[in-house]
Amino acid sequence: MSAGPEARRVVVTGGAGAIGGVLVKTLLARGAEVTVVDNLSSGRLENLGEATSHPGFRFVRADLMDPKAIAAAFRGATEVWHLAANPDIRRGTENPRLDLEQGTVATFNMLETARAAGIRRIRFSSSSVVYGFPRLFPTPEEYGPLLPQSQYAASKLAAEGLISAFAHCYGLTACVFRFANIIGPGMTHGVIFDFLQKLHQDPTRLEVLGDGSQTKSYLWTQDCVEAMLVAGDRARAPVELYNIGSFDQISVIEIAKKVVHAMGNQAHIEFTGGDRGWVGDIPKQFLMTGKIRATGWRPRYTSAEAVDRTIPLVRAQLGF
Repeated sequence: MSAGPEARRVVVTGGAGAIGGVLVKTLLARGAEVTVVDNLSSGRLENLGEATSHPGFRFVRADLMDPKAIAAAFRGATEVWHLAANPDIRRGTENPRLDLEQGTVATFNMLETARAAGIRRIRFSSSSVVYGFPRLFPTPEEYGPLLPQSQYAASKLAAEGLISAFAHCYGLTACVFRFANIIGPGMTHGVIFDFLQKLHQDPTRLEVLGDGSQTKSYLWTQDCVEAMLVAGDRARAPVELYNIGSFDQISVIEIAKKVVHAMGNQAHIEFTGGDRGWVGDIPKQFLMTGKIRATGWRPRYTSAEAVDRTIPLVRAQLGF
């Protein structure tokens, strides 16, 4: 059975990230005690906001690559929400060890630390990129074979494998969430972030990587977190997989036009060409979400509405 709010003691790795901050605040609002473990390599304390003054909150600055440093934070917890990872796919292509360490090895260290602490509930933020270039749209959780196209994707798939093995060998209950593009406050990378930075540097032109036809689902962060909590509370099998995304898509060229409009309609949009923007990019993504829909969950915003809400937030964050 799910732990009641009065007994729920949660560790959130990567809890100072854009998604982690929303998750932490939502868990606290539901009565949980939350310990955030984050090395702040990409996360920011600002993402936690008022959560840092909550009586049920604790922050531990530590790296999952150092199991001894995180052991105390895990003691007494009832579940781990594992969000810590390199958040930027392109960085992993430039530095092939980055995702191996921050994704695969970090996940193993988290699992071993959780096992030693007697924690039996694991919740993991994976990604739709584990599907590689799927031939079936919308793509269901059962799709295969899974052929990752980037080190980031490979590390997510490897982490899923480790979590499944630990669940079956040691009696854990694991829930794996395969995200579409999650956007909202606190973003530090992604197409909206990149477009705004480019237009700030040169308001007359906006370079779009690829041909602009790349089409994906975008989901508002709070909608994502609510889906995770619904699915996580229902998990009973050793491993449950859930696609989490919006019910529609938006193209890169549509996002580019929205950003240009927000910045004053002065820029000429130019394309570098090709069907994907960069090595490791997945040009088309659309997840089958019937399983999470069956829980009664629905996103409040479409992909376009999520983009519209995110643009001014990121623009203000960057100080433009």
